[in-house]
Amino acid sequence: MKKPVEIEIKLPLESVTKGRALLRKHGFKVFAPRVLEENLVLDSESRTLYNRGLLLRVRRAGKIVTCTSKGPESIGGPHKRREENEFQASDFKAIMAVFETIGFREAFRYEKYRTEFSRAGEHGHATLDETPIGAFMELEGSAAWINRTAKLLGFPQATWITLSYARLYSQWCEAKGITPTNMKF
Repeated sequence: MKKPVEIEIKLPLESVTKGRALLRKHGFKVFAPRVLEENLVLDSESRTLYNRGLLLRVRRAGKIVTCTSKGPESIGGPHKRREENEFQASDFKAIMAVFETIGFREAFRYEKYRTEFSRAGEHGHATLDETPIGAFMELEGSAAWINRTAKLLGFPQATWITLSYARLYSQWCEAKGITPTNMKF
């Protein structure tokens, strides 16, 4: 059985407004309207998952609750690649209680406003993310689609980001001399 793999990059934006205009100029349309996402990264007290390069996340976006596990990041290459498995849950409090019962508690929380875009007939999508540390566009799809789309939108490979929001937040805090806590509005 083939394992699902997420392939993506982040792109830094001057503003969400400019990102939205750029996507519309190139035929992208909103398929999921702007919503506040609360992302809770879960781990054991001894950081078992983090130490193995794994991620367990519960995301609440409006009324939609999504549970995600991600495998270790692949090394090298211009794209972020990770095995990814997801399912939706109907009750945020209940799923958090289940994970807490087996020893996984909130280790890091990050928030963002996300709008999702796509173009007809394509197997990839773009998101606009408004975060407390700036605006970003994510491109997710096949490596070929990402390469083609980033070039079309005017982003050279030197601008591509493969870091997680947790790592970007940690770097941002370090640059500002702030102790990292949670990335919240």
